[in-house]
Amino acid sequence: MKRVPFAAAIKAGTTHQEDFVLPYVNDLRNVIDMEVIGAAGLKLGVDPLGGAAGPYWEPINAVYHLDISVVNPKVDPTFSFMTVDHDGKIRMDCSSPYAMARLVGLKDQYRVAFANDPDSDRHGIVTPSTGLMNPNHYLAVAVGYLLAHRPHWPAEAAVGKTLVSSSMIDRVVQKLGRRLCEVPVGFKWFTPGLFDGSCCFGGEESAGASFLRRDGTVWTTDKDGPIMNLLAAEITARTGKDPGEHYRELTAEFGTPYYTRIDAPATPEQKARLQKLSPEAVRESTLAGEPITAKLTRAPGNGAPIGGLKVVAAGGWFAARPSGTEEIYKIYAESFKDQPTWAPL
Repeated sequence: MKRVPFAAAIKAGTTHQEDFVLPYVNDLRNVIDMEVIGAAGLKLGVDPLGGAAGPYWEPINAVYHLDISVVNPKVDPTFSFMTVDHDGKIRMDCSSPYAMARLVGLKDQYRVAFANDPDSDRHGIVTPSTGLMNPNHYLAVAVGYLLAHRPHWPAEAAVGKTLVSSSMIDRVVQKLGRRLCEVPVGFKWFTPGLFDGSCCFGGEESAGASFLRRDGTVWTTDKDGPIMNLLAAEITARTGKDPGEHYRELTAEFGTPYYTRIDAPATPEQKARLQKLSPEAVRESTLAGEPITAKLTRAPGNGAPIGGLKVVAAGGWFAARPSGTEEIYKIYAESFKDQPTWAPL
């Protein structure tokens, strides 16, 4: 590979500089109500976790006259500043209470605090009322708020969720009379709908989400962590209650869901068998004492294979699918009745 010294490359006629920060910052007003955040004078905190969002927060402060404190400006390729995860490893997971321990410790100093993972496509929301929010909880709050405060969104646009995200989202969407689109795991399934406006919101249980501009046109077709952070500030500024308080109201109305995920070892042969399961392979007619209402190997929203199985009843569901990158399979379960107590098969 031919190499050119930087000094020569920067002077070449084929080289030009491009500002990727300010165009994004200036455009944020078209997807988030930045005026209502500024008018509320909220004290906000952010931890970029040493990642790509770091250079954006001070320009956001300057352009919109906000009070966002960057609580951790460190950039370190070893991420040595991180608190370790449950197994002693460093993971840049902004939905993990272990990785977010430092920001959670500051929760009472800010009206809302938030973080992104290093490539900034995921979000972690910290509130004084609840600490670090479970991603499923925040997605449900975000959906309910957006559907009530985006009058220019197409009425027929669907709310997208992965089929292993919480059924609390289903209940919120149903109450508001909107259409739900349940797809396999992977944000790519939301891309066509976000692009053409037929999907107003797409979210996955692993804290990735995006949604339309305020006028109902496309903002992005991939996950956008900073807008989910700023949406938490908008919710708090407009309603006077943080997202954690809003989630408590949802549980008072719809019940408390208990959600868990377990990873279990699996051989390639076992993973292949799980991936090829058919609904007919499930011979049981009840789940936790309730009639089974669906046995899914294809997603209801688009008919695409889910690479596993989901079994649904009125008060809960479970799903199992093999990992595409590790020799494990993943079991997800949720109950609106009580805390699941079970072990891998």
